[in-house]
Amino acid sequence: MLPSGDSDQANSQVDVAVVVVTYNSSEHLPEFFDSLPGALHPLTSYEVVVVDNASHDGSATVAGQLWPEATVIQMGGNLGYAAGVNAGVAMSSSSQAVLVLNPDVRLGRGSVPTLLHALSPETGIAVPRLMNDRGRLIYSLRREPAVLRVLGEALLGGDRAGRFRALGEVVAIDSIYEAPVHADWASGAAMLISRECMDRVGPWDESFFLYAEEAEFALRARDAGFLLLYVPAAEAVHIGGEVHRSAELWTLNTLNRWRLFSRRNGRLRSRAFWLSLVVNEGLRAAMGRGPHRAALRALLRSGINPPAG
Repeated sequence: MLPSGDSDQANSQVDVAVVVVTYNSSEHLPEFFDSLPGALHPLTSYEVVVVDNASHDGSATVAGQLWPEATVIQMGGNLGYAAGVNAGVAMSSSSQAVLVLNPDVRLGRGSVPTLLHALSPETGIAVPRLMNDRGRLIYSLRREPAVLRVLGEALLGGDRAGRFRALGEVVAIDSIYEAPVHADWASGAAMLISRECMDRVGPWDESFFLYAEEAEFALRARDAGFLLLYVPAAEAVHIGGEVHRSAELWTLNTLNRWRLFSRRNGRLRSRAFWLSLVVNEGLRAAMGRGPHRAALRALLRSGINPPAG
């Protein structure tokens, strides 16, 4: 049996609540839970909450077997990542901070207390250095969405554009990832959020279902005065990658980028953003890339008005 926090502390405040949202994630859970004890060390005050979005592969059962002390919430349907996060946060209201995790993350030893130490009254969100399963750095930091940044990515490619602050949303400069730095937002695969930040900013926006929900939350937190800090001393491996291979997921990601921008900007700028996305997806669709063809069709079907949540 894997270790967990002291059960006597269940009704008192704990340092960290680990919230993992699962959906057909059983293949990832053994390694996820194997990494957790070392990642939490030397913390002894914590709880683990698993929120399952109606998996068909027994993810909830597997999670309960691997970590018997976990609280397992079964949502009764696939209600989306944000809804899962909100359910987990509500269950862990006694914690000083909430660690939101994808199940395909492998946390490095001591990463959780390192992230916890980085929180402050000004820093409401701390994120780790992410590596892929081949040991390569993942560009996990992001700049706020902008029309010029979408056009830059369309014409130069994401990594090239990301080397220039004005031209890319993805921060694609290796040297920036060597030291702590603030970012507008970051990958939601592993994100530690202070309780004060959660309480003041409010729940994650469930209308996004999947993709852009972490961007929306981080930008809303920034609006409320909370900074997001990248902490390279805390490391994690993220498997990921499905969005780039799936037409359905890439389309959802593209439409949600547009919806997020339109909520934070006026009509004219939102229309310009839509047109920039059309250019971006159109150029890649012309290269024969299926997911981009699907996203382009969805953008053109929607017209200049973003789809409702």
